[in-house]
Amino acid sequence: MGLMTIGAFARAARLTPKALRLYDQVGLLVPAAVDPESGYRFYDPAQLPVARLVAQLRRLGMPLATIRVVCALEPAAAAEAISAYWRRVSADTAARARLATLLVDHLSEGGTTMSDPNGTVAVRCAAGCDTGLVRDSNEDVAYAGGRLLAVADGMRGPGGAAASAAAVDALKPLEFADLPSAEVLTVLAGAVADADRAVRGLASDAGQPVTTLTGLLLRGSRLALVHVGDTRAYLLRDGELSLLTQDHTWVQAQVDQGRLDREQAASHPQRAVLVRALGGGRQVEADLALRTVQAGDRYLLCSDGLSAVVDRAELRSALTGAGDPDATVRALTALARAEGAPDNIACVVADIVAV
Repeated sequence: MGLMTIGAFARAARLTPKALRLYDQVGLLVPAAVDPESGYRFYDPAQLPVARLVAQLRRLGMPLATIRVVCALEPAAAAEAISAYWRRVSADTAARARLATLLVDHLSEGGTTMSDPNGTVAVRCAAGCDTGLVRDSNEDVAYAGGRLLAVADGMRGPGGAAASAAAVDALKPLEFADLPSAEVLTVLAGAVADADRAVRGLASDAGQPVTTLTGLLLRGSRLALVHVGDTRAYLLRDGELSLLTQDHTWVQAQVDQGRLDREQAASHPQRAVLVRALGGGRQVEADLALRTVQAGDRYLLCSDGLSAVVDRAELRSALTGAGDPDATVRALTALARAEGAPDNIACVVADIVAV
């Protein structure tokens, strides 16, 4: 079979002549021959499999630059590249769906802004980090500001401390930003993406460090939550202690699937194996939520150096005590140390007060 005209080739490839001209210009699908006088393009029938692949990838929404890379790969490698691309798209779509749901819920309640110029509530808070009784270095970070609370737990080893610090630093610019409600979760998600890039940038010959991150950002009577990993956020309200986050661990996934019960999970040797973390695996997917605060609420953010060794009843008892946030941080740290403190301990205690 001889060369095909651009029209015939477009029909056979399920593309348009306009698309073929664009793919020629960007070097993705170059014609086999071009008439020197008319400039008319001709294609070899052997180019049809690639053209059809390009058409299918474009229907997936894949960018042309990525398609060029995929088309240059062997079939097995191309299949893996397409699979990885679709995982990223699926994660992004899921994150956008959660954002849309949260914003619809918030706006349905009549909210229009996360900023409250009248300052109906404020935060009194304290943060603390302790190396513990076994580790010889600290990879945890705890931060307590006027509007931002955060904890991060870096992977033990080279780069762990830098990774946790970079994660928290990525959130700090949001503390004093005046963000409308329609943007706060999107901006927070963007800050987490920045944190992920910063942590990935710390890779060295010693390996790629990773870190968890859990943060709370107060705007007026609203609190935005971001969470990746197994650091935790708790709420003490009216004497009841609630866990606001879900651990992104292999063991928790087994619990969710009914393969382990909570008692088995608590003592499982792989309970600290993360399935989500900044700097690790594929593109990070953070949990995001928007909550309404009440005067009298007390929040606890902590690393697993506290939550893994001090049970829920003891946490509740310490948090319901009469101590201010600073005294409560010291009490919680003492509880972990009394249990042997095998890991670094990071915690933030914050009280919501009327002003």
